[in-house]
Amino acid sequence: MTPEDGGCQALVAQRLAAAGFTCESMRCGEVENLWARRGEGRPLLCFAGHTDVVPPGPLEQWRSDPFVPTVRDGVLYGRGAADMKSSIASFVVAVESFVRERPGHGGSIALLLTADEEGPSVDGTVRVVERLKQRGETIDYCIVGEPSSVDALGDMIKNGRRGSLSGRLTVHGVQGHVAYPHLASNPVHLLAPALAELVAIEWDQGDEHFPPTTWQVSNIRAGTGANNVIPGSLELDFNFRFSAASTEAGLRERLESLLRRHGLDWTISWTLSGHPFLTRRGELVEAVSRAIKTHTGLAPRLSTTGGTSDGRFIAEICPQIVELGPVNASIHKLNEHIELSSLERLPAIYLDTLRALLP
Repeated sequence: MTPEDGGCQALVAQRLAAAGFTCESMRCGEVENLWARRGEGRPLLCFAGHTDVVPPGPLEQWRSDPFVPTVRDGVLYGRGAADMKSSIASFVVAVESFVRERPGHGGSIALLLTADEEGPSVDGTVRVVERLKQRGETIDYCIVGEPSSVDALGDMIKNGRRGSLSGRLTVHGVQGHVAYPHLASNPVHLLAPALAELVAIEWDQGDEHFPPTTWQVSNIRAGTGANNVIPGSLELDFNFRFSAASTEAGLRERLESLLRRHGLDWTISWTLSGHPFLTRRGELVEAVSRAIKTHTGLAPRLSTTGGTSDGRFIAEICPQIVELGPVNASIHKLNEHIELSSLERLPAIYLDTLRALLP
């Protein structure tokens, strides 16, 4: 479980070293990261993913031990089966097959793995990207193994993601007795009109690639726990998932301007998790789409919906990024799983993409 790696990256590095990769451990704090590369030429195609997983939840509600891979009726069960250890295994199998087939291939292949994707994401991929930037290394194509498929393997690939901007708003009032409201100032009541307005705002209409920006409250905290005390302050956590039609600075200014207009006494702390990024149709999207068509018969849809991924960090050094992985219906749930048939086809899709993009 995040941020533990459990020896996953060491196992992957051992396999990759045997295939001619130079493997670098880029540990940051308590987080294990791996950068493995074969070749020095261009283009560089990178497979990116995470070896950490979320907690399993109530063990008694799993049909089998979540940390013991178990096959039943053509399906592999276990925490991380879909998100995303199957993708990483498929990366390794694909590159091993490609190297056997083309030992003198042109260009370069890399794997970027972290154990800090499901957690705070502060010592993982973002740190590896910083080191690569310092060394002047860039990536031409990147495939992130996130579970992008909806109903069947390959029916959707992510070619971008919205930005994520979070805030913690504190509204200051005056604590007092509920029987003497004239001697207090209730921050819940003070915020209510502004909150109603924030909920009703259309921040933008999105564009041809991104859905409209959304604003959601995730937590509200106020009060002492007693039912006869007016709280002295209120904390509200919120998040923007924003399209390329809005900017971080613009969203911050609009929200803060509204708070000022309502005459509130407030403070706010902001956290930017990532800017929007987009890969338009080009060499990578077309190569992945053709490979999917070959092995599944499907023409994948392009989408920028959903949460964030580590692609937001990699976009700083890579112009073309897609996410392609298993069906996501069971991720983060009890009895997470992947069909064995997908485990056969996913490495074949990655292999065909290598064949198409590296000379």
